[in-house]
Amino acid sequence: MSVKITIIGLGQVGGSIGLALASYKDKISVVGHDKETAVERAAQKKGAVEKTEHNLPKAVQHAQIIILALPVHQVRETLEFIAPDLMQGAIVVDTSPIKCGVTKWVREILPDGCYYVGLVPTIGSDFLHDIETGLDSAKADLFSKSIFMLDAPTGATGEAVQLVIDLVKLLGATAMLTDIVESDGLMASVHLLPQLVSAALLNATVDQPGWQEGRKLAGRAYVAATSALVAQDDPDSLRMLSLHNRENVIRSLDVMIASLRGLRDDIEQGDDEAVKDHLQTAYDSREIWMNERSSANWEGLPGAAQKTTSLSERLFSGLLGGRSKK
Repeated sequence: MSVKITIIGLGQVGGSIGLALASYKDKISVVGHDKETAVERAAQKKGAVEKTEHNLPKAVQHAQIIILALPVHQVRETLEFIAPDLMQGAIVVDTSPIKCGVTKWVREILPDGCYYVGLVPTIGSDFLHDIETGLDSAKADLFSKSIFMLDAPTGATGEAVQLVIDLVKLLGATAMLTDIVESDGLMASVHLLPQLVSAALLNATVDQPGWQEGRKLAGRAYVAATSALVAQDDPDSLRMLSLHNRENVIRSLDVMIASLRGLRDDIEQGDDEAVKDHLQTAYDSREIWMNERSSANWEGLPGAAQKTTSLSERLFSGLLGGRSKK
């Protein structure tokens, strides 16, 4: 008997999770669902899922773990759609980068006897420079040696949390236990801020005086600085994530504005040493971070969870042995 895991959303994240789990076909059965039937067929052909089910209620029936690998603006509607068909003891996992809104929806929608655990996945260092998205960019080792932040709100049992920790291990990553306040604050700085700065740069240059000529000259630096806007969240998701995480985003933007203001003032004053210090500090900091990220040596990481027993052992210990609630 195998564990049934349903992945809803077969883009880069959902497809990569499925590809990583394909090595455990003797213990895990992965069912995939996507709003696009062509993507479902491509995911099955690619080996990311064992089978697909376009009828969403049927896709989640008898699934012990349901993974929502969706843009955040699709999460609430999906939760409402699948809630009546979740089996007793099912664990719902989402991969949205911001959890405050999702956690609120879960409290309102998820039926009693089901559990929610939030994951914030990150990709492995080998793929940091890739900007492709979608199923075509899915890889079995996308998460290798990476860190997943794991948020377990009130109501999630220790057994449910450990199951998700085990799942993260199967993906080649390490789970770092956090709370929603901490993870949303971190993601405002490292996930949302780069995209918002990218949008601001575009709005400050495109269709401004000189753009007619500037567009012909913009090169690597401009492409690199604006790539963040198209390599992560679509505009609807970025808008919702920013507004749901408003306080943290405002704080991050204020720090960014202050940094720009300091650099601007030093340039205005012609302060050669200060400008040099701004740029050299940034250059050195990036190099240090890239070396750390590439080595992925996170020994002793606060909150890092250690695997004890296997996913299969925990699933069949009785926690998820209930019948369907339908």
